Amino acid sequence: MQGDVVTFEEFRLQLGDGTFDMDTDSFSLKLITTLPNANTATPNLADFTECSNGGGYTTGGIALTTTWTEAAGTATFDSTTNPSWTAAAGSPTNVVAGLIVNASNAAVAFVDITEDSGTTPKSLVDGNITITWNASGVFNLA
Repeated sequence: MQGDVVTFEEFRLQLGDGTFDMDTDSFSLKLITTLPNANTATPNLADFTECSNGGGYTTGGIALTTTWTEAAGTATFDSTTNPSWTAAAGSPTNVVAGLIVNASNAAVAFVDITEDSGTTPKSLVDGNITITWNASGVFNLA
């Protein structure tokens, strides 16, 4: 699972209720300290603990430049922004996942960025963290 983007089940249900406007919403990726579960009911940033501000990380995460397209029955969420944080003293040492949220902090998806698929947090003191999205898109829904 490490490195895979997982959409929340609730996100898929909320696509039609106005919680998300995939064409116009602003999205960001925030670093969090726990690995989410795709079954989390109505996930929001408040359900998780964002990594502390300091060193190479600023709370609020990194804004993503995104597109939402459809072709042949497959919707693709993509970003031209590959989030990256530079290692620095005073940075969080307990990074477990990246959480994609809209401007209202409603959660869309997460990516496991632990050292070993869910167990050992990454330290932003020990090294840079960069997430490079798949060339086929951040995620696809068919």
